[in-house]
Amino acid sequence: MIRNVLGSLLGLIGATAAVWSPFRAWYDGRHGRDYRLQDLFTGTGITGHHGALLLSLFLPFVVAALLAIVAVLRRSRALMASAGVLVLAFAVLWMVRQGQAAGSLTVGADGKGLGAGVANAFGAGALLLLAAAVMRGRPRRRARALPPTTTAPDPARRPAGPEDTTRPETPPTDQR
Repeated sequence: MIRNVLGSLLGLIGATAAVWSPFRAWYDGRHGRDYRLQDLFTGTGITGHHGALLLSLFLPFVVAALLAIVAVLRRSRALMASAGVLVLAFAVLWMVRQGQAAGSLTVGADGKGLGAGVANAFGAGALLLLAAAVMRGRPRRRARALPPTTTAPDPARRPAGPEDTTRPETPPTDQR
């Protein structure tokens, strides 16, 4: 039970960090909510166009957070792991597309380059995967053993076999 509680707590923290990450700076001070989701899948790559909130990087992270919440409610390790993979996949896909558009990726403390939003996304994905590893999940259902009977077994219901001594004997026949 402790493992499920700890895994659930890690999963909820990871889901919160995933939803919060698009509202932080991702690259050159541009927030993750400003990147259109379709830019990750088109041939043009990342553009300077701003997307609506629900059509930005916010959408896959909200879906991952909902998966994590369902995973906590159902105590499902698989759903928690899929939420972590979803967050990491979109963060990596964004990095690949941003690197293609910019020519390279840089990390800088002056607000240029990769920002805290990317770090939040990777941290959230790692926390969700860690939560899946920590969670014990639902207990497996075992077949219940029948309670012991206190009455004598019915001889008519027992299978006949060579060791069966309850079979009525046949009366002897006259052999004259």
